[in-house]
Amino acid sequence: MKTNHPQRIPYFLYYLYCRLLTPTFQCLVIIFLIGFIINASGSVIRSYNDFDPPARQYSSKQIKALKEEVSTYVDSHKKLAQVMNDKIFSFAELGFQEFETSRYITGILKENGFKVEEGVSGIPSAWIATWGSGEPVIAIGSDIDCIPKASQKPGVAYHDPIIEGAPGHGEGHNSGQAVNVLAVLAVKEMMEKENLPGTLMLWPGVAEEQLATKAFFVRDGYFKDVDACIFTHVSSNLGTSYGHAWGNGMVSVEFSFEGVAAHGAGAPWRGKSALDAVELMNIGWNFKREHLYPTQRSHYIISDGGDQPNVVPSKASVWYYLRETSYPAIKNMYDIAINIAEGAAKMTDTKMTYKYMGSAWPGHFNKPMAETAYENMKLVGLPTWSEEDMTLAKAVQKEVGSEEEGLETELNELKPPREFTMGGGSDDIADISWAVPTIVIGYPSNIPGLQGHHWSNAISMATPIAHKGVVAGAKVEAMTLVDMLTNPDIIQSSWDYFTNEQTKGTQYTPFLNQEDKPAIHLNQEIMEEYREEMKEYYYDETKFDTYLEQLGIEYPTLKK
Repeated sequence: MKTNHPQRIPYFLYYLYCRLLTPTFQCLVIIFLIGFIINASGSVIRSYNDFDPPARQYSSKQIKALKEEVSTYVDSHKKLAQVMNDKIFSFAELGFQEFETSRYITGILKENGFKVEEGVSGIPSAWIATWGSGEPVIAIGSDIDCIPKASQKPGVAYHDPIIEGAPGHGEGHNSGQAVNVLAVLAVKEMMEKENLPGTLMLWPGVAEEQLATKAFFVRDGYFKDVDACIFTHVSSNLGTSYGHAWGNGMVSVEFSFEGVAAHGAGAPWRGKSALDAVELMNIGWNFKREHLYPTQRSHYIISDGGDQPNVVPSKASVWYYLRETSYPAIKNMYDIAINIAEGAAKMTDTKMTYKYMGSAWPGHFNKPMAETAYENMKLVGLPTWSEEDMTLAKAVQKEVGSEEEGLETELNELKPPREFTMGGGSDDIADISWAVPTIVIGYPSNIPGLQGHHWSNAISMATPIAHKGVVAGAKVEAMTLVDMLTNPDIIQSSWDYFTNEQTKGTQYTPFLNQEDKPAIHLNQEIMEEYREEMKEYYYDETKFDTYLEQLGIEYPTLKK
């Protein structure tokens, strides 16, 4: 039998209200209740307004029309693409020192209504720019740093640096943000017209050549509310992929030794050489290579070899990149390197410490997103290359000893993932690929057949080749964003793949920990050495139509 009588509770409260409270308190209670009801009603209204309106259902015909709209926008803003591409090329900033580049890009985004957060993850040249509201939240990224000693005049088919010894875009990272900004501005205009919900989030790959930042972005939670990520990277063709990436994961670590200084001739027996420890470590590692899997890649530089020959070095350091095709294999190499460093320290009676500098997991990219992007690549197609474009490409290929095939004219196929790879380069976009469904869109702004990380890779990057490739890439990216914003099934299927295929048997374990900090000191001295002279060559779009014109370069310039 129930003993509670809820229907009697209001009457009981009313009895207490009438009998126990004075008229003054009764009035106060009534006023309080009225205020409470108004406030509660307002909260309900505000909460309701916070929700995005139900997604509009778009037909395939409507989506096609929206894609044509963003493609037209990209075509009508080719000049912006060319200026951004050339401007960033002229800044030529190394990793962690991309201040001019970031200031320029974020300035454009702020002018177009984006909210910009700067200095993310404690990195002065890093930022995140957002526009829009609600879901889906789509991140759009590309790298911005360049290569040491890769200064090169664009459009010149032989080695001719702008400034001897200075850095330059010898990979082509100057073009990716031009692709992204152009694509996102096109989509932003379309979203405003269509009243489409969604949030666009642009961000830069700072210090990608050191693989030194994206794992920090993941650790610090910048991708925890993101639904998908599109990354762009320079290539010689339009392309994308899914499944395990062809390259390696990697950990970057610097080993430092501390000994005792002494006069190199007067009392060398009193010294304990940190440089000896570095050299012994390198000898040990080079002998160990024979007993590592063929898929490994490992390389190093002596980042500190002492001060001068007549002083026994009390401090010395060596910086290693250790690459393999799986996390356990990389971790095994990491442990081996630490053991060898400890052995070198014991042999030289020095102290050893090591510091995490950066890392990249082996990548895994999303199948539904890649399939979506590839369909748009088929719609866009490769640029139409001019005779001048082909002449430059063949001349550069001849100069570096490659086959003189010119630029690519047939679209790459979307191939299934390889079951086995011998490995290769690394990119820390892989860490983001384990946090959120991610793809990389390649676009044709570089010349095929070059060795990479080389002055020759900079030759095309402020020429019509790069400009045309940026426009093609922007169209593909904008169309893919249209698909993802108008068809919720793409996001859903991407997460199904991410959950049930990609991460089903693999747990992402970062190499860095909560105490690790970005190596923001890297490249500071190099940029300080060259920046003032480089400023004289910054592209001034108010005076010159193109960077080629500013430099007085006839396109193409061939070796006589």
